[in-house]
Amino acid sequence: MEFLADLHPIVVHFPIAILTLYVFIEIFGISMNKEFLMKMAHLLLFIGIVTAIGAVLTGNQAAEVADQVNKSNLNYPNEIIEDHETYASITLWLFAGLLVLRTYLVLKKKFIGILRYIFIPLTIIGLYFIYETGNYGGKLVFDYGVGTELFKNTESSTDSLKQINK
Repeated sequence: MEFLADLHPIVVHFPIAILTLYVFIEIFGISMNKEFLMKMAHLLLFIGIVTAIGAVLTGNQAAEVADQVNKSNLNYPNEIIEDHETYASITLWLFAGLLVLRTYLVLKKKFIGILRYIFIPLTIIGLYFIYETGNYGGKLVFDYGVGTELFKNTESSTDSLKQINK
C-alpha cells in the first residue's frame, strides 16, 4: 500500500485547487446572481469532494507508512500528523455537507434568496480549513521531511550513526 502513500503529494493538490476555486466562484456567482457561475460552482464542489476523498485516502496510507518507518524516532511529528488529519477530515466533511445541502436545495428549487447567502460564510470557513490542512501538511514535509526519501532513510541513518559511535 506504499504506492497509495506515494500518490498523496500528487493527489492532494487537486482538491486544494478545485475547492479553493469553488469558494471564489460560489461567492462571485451568488453575489452577482449569475446562474452560470452558480452551476459551475456546484460542479466544482462535486469534483472537489471526489478528489478530496482520494487525498484523504492516500493521506491515511501515507500516515501509516510514516508511522511504520519511524516508530523509534523521538522527533516523530505524531501530533502534527494528527492535526493535519483532523483538519483534512473537517475540510472533507464540511464541503461534503455543503454539497449535499446545495444539491438538495437545487433539486427542490430552493437555492434562492437568503439560502444562497448562507453559503458564503460557510465556504469561507471551508477555505480556512483548507489553509490549516495545507499548513500542517507543509510543516510535515518541510520541517520533518515526511514523505521524502530523507524521512524514509532517517531510521537507517540513525542506526548507522549508532554503529559508528560504538
